[in-house]
Amino acid sequence: MLHLSAPALARLLPEWRGAAPGRPGYAALAAAVRALVLDGRVAVGARLPAERDLAGQLGVSRTTVTAAYDALRASGHAVSRQGAGTFAALPAGARASWSDAGPGLLDLALASPEPLPGLVEGALERAAPRLARHLRATGYVPPGLPELREALAARCTARGVPTTADQVLVTSGAMGALALAGRLLAPGDRVLADGPTYPNALEALRAGGGRVASVPLLPDGWDVEAHAAAYRQVGPTLAYLVADFHNPTGLVLDAPGREALVAAAARNGVSLLVDETLADLALEGQQLPPPVAAYDEDGRVLTVGSMSKSHWGGLRVGWLRGPADVVARLVEARAAVDLAPPVLDQLVALELLADDTAVARRQRQVAERRDVALEALGAQLPDWEVRRPAGGLSL
Repeated sequence: MLHLSAPALARLLPEWRGAAPGRPGYAALAAAVRALVLDGRVAVGARLPAERDLAGQLGVSRTTVTAAYDALRASGHAVSRQGAGTFAALPAGARASWSDAGPGLLDLALASPEPLPGLVEGALERAAPRLARHLRATGYVPPGLPELREALAARCTARGVPTTADQVLVTSGAMGALALAGRLLAPGDRVLADGPTYPNALEALRAGGGRVASVPLLPDGWDVEAHAAAYRQVGPTLAYLVADFHNPTGLVLDAPGREALVAAAARNGVSLLVDETLADLALEGQQLPPPVAAYDEDGRVLTVGSMSKSHWGGLRVGWLRGPADVVARLVEARAAVDLAPPVLDQLVALELLADDTAVARRQRQVAERRDVALEALGAQLPDWEVRRPAGGLSL
């Protein structure tokens, strides 16, 4: 389990002194740490710094830190184990569950736009004639349809990562790719992730037997040195990373950071699982840094993509790009998961990938919605400071 050092926690803490006039110092400190646990920057299960170390780092009395930890334990946001330390926690019943918000309500936990008008219908109409030749076979093609794998390989190559079709596995959405990647883990293997990050990805990797630890994101992005240190400290088999319009912060990892993380992973024998589901949703016309896999020289990077955000969540087509031998292993492993991806969905995806206007239309739609959300926040919550995301679906 990841140990959060006193300097690391101090870097994450906002200016908590005097944040609430009249509130005791210990209560203000407890509230600040509680907020970090709730937004995921301090991972549930992370060991908090020793009281003496944190007091010295913050320049407060140990009594203040002791009282703050007492308050966190009382609210259920920390637990202590004798001889082991104090660990971040969530109160019983606090974990979110999937629900339908119902008509007239907005579910702010779900970032999944409806399809653009006419887009899927048109692709379905064009794909229908192709279906006839597949109806003479079983419909089970575990790696994915050859023509779609070729198209996805060409897409990766065009983005600066030379790829052949045997390096691509078509999956049932990004979650299907993540679930299959979890099959590469042995029970008890450690997995490292950003904190916060996409929670369903962590659940998929836990289901594969992984034990997840996290490295907190700083307000302005990744602490690459902390990641490299965690590779040494935690000894993970796999590290999960969302480098393009990170979910949920909207941040983008710069090119030097990508290169440094790949190098650190290589030095420590760690494989990187990079989620590019949001990479198509650049809203300001900016050029993203090269894909993380572009810095990979020894086959340590697995890349996950999907059409769920750029086109439609109901089209369950994703992919995993990696070394051909790893892809071959996953093709065998998927027999116990979902056998093969749906043929019709793949044919529709092939048509959509050939439509050069689809992603641009989605980008315009998302940019308009982002601006409406920012305008509403400015009107309703004028004291809030909000970063304007340059892409993705999270504000």
